Amino acid sequence: MTEPSDTPDRHDHDPGGSERLTREATAHVAVLARLALTDDELDRYAVQLAGVLEHAAQVAAVDTAGRPPTAHPFALVNVLRPDEPAPSLDPELVLGEAPAAEDGRFRVPRILGEAP
Repeated sequence: MTEPSDTPDRHDHDPGGSERLTREATAHVAVLARLALTDDELDRYAVQLAGVLEHAAQVAAVDTAGRPPTAHPFALVNVLRPDEPAPSLDPELVLGEAPAAEDGRFRVPRILGEAP
């Protein structure tokens, strides 16, 4: 048996099984996503999110019985070359072209402000 919830209903539910996304549910999603939305944005995104959910419901309703799961609609073949050792550039020559090098490596500015 479930306990009654003190959170408001997030959807208006009709007996036919379809649900309509409410403004309050959209506001709840915005809170979960840590989005500060204006009233105009909330109204606009409620309509857009309802459209996304309606499309997802249409996709979920497609009969896929007898169809194998796929990750891509076409059979893919690896088109990469074999990984074989080959001569590479001389490290000294490459580092000589760099704006700054140190201890056999490229020296770049620190971006996080943390020492290694």
